[in-house]
Amino acid sequence: MNTRRASQCLGPPTQINDHAACRKPCKRRRGPPTLSQGLEPCARKRPWSSAVPAPAATEEESVDYFDGLPDDIVVSVLSELSSSADRPSDLISALLTCKRFHVLGHRPLVLSKAGASCIAVRAKSWCDSAHRFLKRCVDCGNLEASYVLGMIRFYALENRGSGAALMARAAIGSHAAALYSLAIIQFNGSGGSKTDKDLRAGAALCARAAFLGHVDALREIGHCLQDGYGVRRNVTEGRRFLIQANARELAAAVSSWPAWQEQRRQATAAAGITLPGCCPLLSDYGWSLPAPEPHPANQFLAEWFGASAGAAGEGLRLCSHRGCGRPETRRHEFRRCSVCGLVNYCSRACQALDWKLSHKAKCNPTDGWAAVEGGAATH
Repeated sequence: MNTRRASQCLGPPTQINDHAACRKPCKRRRGPPTLSQGLEPCARKRPWSSAVPAPAATEEESVDYFDGLPDDIVVSVLSELSSSADRPSDLISALLTCKRFHVLGHRPLVLSKAGASCIAVRAKSWCDSAHRFLKRCVDCGNLEASYVLGMIRFYALENRGSGAALMARAAIGSHAAALYSLAIIQFNGSGGSKTDKDLRAGAALCARAAFLGHVDALREIGHCLQDGYGVRRNVTEGRRFLIQANARELAAAVSSWPAWQEQRRQATAAAGITLPGCCPLLSDYGWSLPAPEPHPANQFLAEWFGASAGAAGEGLRLCSHRGCGRPETRRHEFRRCSVCGLVNYCSRACQALDWKLSHKAKCNPTDGWAAVEGGAATH
């Protein structure tokens, strides 16, 4: 009797008769059958899929909790991002994430809190869209954007009135850098003639910026007091302002202490100098501190005029301090070095800072430079 083993057929008992005509025994299928497939007879040839269907998503898993967040929370997060971003691309990348971020990221609260690094436009990337973005930040009440756009318009785009108005708007909001820049404009009579200088107004603006803790303003008002430039001469008070400027400068350098120590060790080793056991406090009196990071507005000007081989106009010169970037607005506006006559500075602060950073090692007496080109000399 031809009897068949039960393992030769996978069909249920009610379907065994359907396999009676099979000449070949049924083979076991590979992989576990699903409940929906059941046990099928061998006569049906169906392609087998090794992937198990995913279970249906539950109602709780299908809910998108991000869409349920209130707009106020998302705007608050974007505001924090714009104020702490290290570069403009950090905010731009977030705005390009989704349509909701793009809409909420242009709220006045987000743009008004954008920091200096977030709106740091590079000269090579300057275009109409960058101009419109800065202008929109200005309209939202961003003082940093008012200062940056004011500097760009006043010096780079040569729109003196609009640029000065934007800087004045930031200065009214107690923006220290804007106050200091307006002081330099008053000291030099920038944008006008030599008779437009207002030394007393420049000293008052500089003193206000120094009160807010601006390091360059502290150094500038200190030298003005020592020289009696725009204010009554007071050497003791001027020295006190210089001490404050260098104390703040030293505090900023200590924050990057390892990099500063390594840089200083390499410089002294190349010069064959042994580092002292203790360090004096005052950089203006012989101590070398690392160069401070320039403001994005000054960085833009340096790149803008550097791209044109330092040409600010026919017969016009740039400030020799590499972290400044300010150009002359008329011939012989800046003061020149009284020793070599090869460098010129927009302010006493730039002169003092550049002296200890680089010019001290390069300055050599040059005869006859003042008679040839003219111009005021620095002290």
